[in-house]
Amino acid sequence: METRSIVHFDLDTFFVSVEVLKDSKLKGKPVAVGGEGDRAVVASCSYEARQFGVRSGMAMKIAKRLCPHLVVRRGDYDSYSQKSQEVTAIIKDAVPIVEKASIDEHYLDLTGFDRYFGTYKYTMELCDRITKETWLPISFGLSVNKLVSKVATTVTKPLGRKQVEFGTERQFFSPLPVKKIPGVGQETGTKLALMGVKLIEDVYKLNPPLLEATFGKNGLVLWQRANAIDETPVVPYSESKSISRESTFSQDTTSMELLRGHIMQMVTELAFELRQNDKMATCVTVKIRYSDFETHTQQRKIKGSSFDEDLTGAAWELFQKLYERRVLIRLIGVKFSQLITSNYQIDLFADTGNNIALYQSIDKLKNKYGANAIIKAAALPINISHGHDMQRR
Repeated sequence: METRSIVHFDLDTFFVSVEVLKDSKLKGKPVAVGGEGDRAVVASCSYEARQFGVRSGMAMKIAKRLCPHLVVRRGDYDSYSQKSQEVTAIIKDAVPIVEKASIDEHYLDLTGFDRYFGTYKYTMELCDRITKETWLPISFGLSVNKLVSKVATTVTKPLGRKQVEFGTERQFFSPLPVKKIPGVGQETGTKLALMGVKLIEDVYKLNPPLLEATFGKNGLVLWQRANAIDETPVVPYSESKSISRESTFSQDTTSMELLRGHIMQMVTELAFELRQNDKMATCVTVKIRYSDFETHTQQRKIKGSSFDEDLTGAAWELFQKLYERRVLIRLIGVKFSQLITSNYQIDLFADTGNNIALYQSIDKLKNKYGANAIIKAAALPINISHGHDMQRR
């Protein structure tokens, strides 16, 4: 079986880099991108800011305290999405199998390229092309799998160019701190430290049953990752266009309480799906079908979000504008479209750290106990039977 060649691309300080392109005076200065106000959070920061201890996810007021001359820029969703699309287009033009992992990360499957181009050389040339055409700095890691390539990128940024030769993966991992393993957060890191585990080599020396007893199934995953084992394929990139929900009532209704409850329930389900897939919606559509089957829709653009309250507010406002006939309603629907690839980071532009932590906790519970483990009181189902279906495009 042919040895795989997997590349991980990561745009260096992506949000800040885009801001520098918009304003060259920011170059070389400590810059943070994030929300406004004392409760705002740093979404991204320049390497100059990091020298003062500023980090992503840090409260903005603490960042300003650490770096009094910090330059703060509010996030610009449209600019970041546009530049991300430019980079994706260049990569897709050069590589047949591309996975877009986030707004600033891509995986490339270059297996077999060595027979024609030389994989490392080809990757270098593609990096140079991306920087030349977009003016964005980029780092890459090249190895036999996605895991090792991502770690290689992480430890060599900024402007990293790292190839881990086949057979040297564990040697490369051994001296690295255990926190470099993707998925090892503060809680897991603390438990490992109490076990005397500080380096990755300390993990793969442990007995797998011990790790399983301590961390459950995640313990075995941790052991595999420490041993640089990862058979995850590069999934060809395709951008979802929309996700939607519809509720058809067995009894036509004009109950505002019922209608609002269903809209909130649908939005909550869709927002959770967005966050699970690292997506944000920039367009909300509401549909109403009356008892005489006359159907109306209305939509509007919004600032990108994957948070319940933002999306619920937009959907309910649209419903109120749309519902003019004051006759019985047979069906209502909500659709999120013009989705952009993102993650919690980009939501930090407008939301506080407490809000981010709240949603991360909610989603963790939903992943463990099911999507309906936590339901807002206003979205609790009212005693009326209805149909429920989901549509994708």
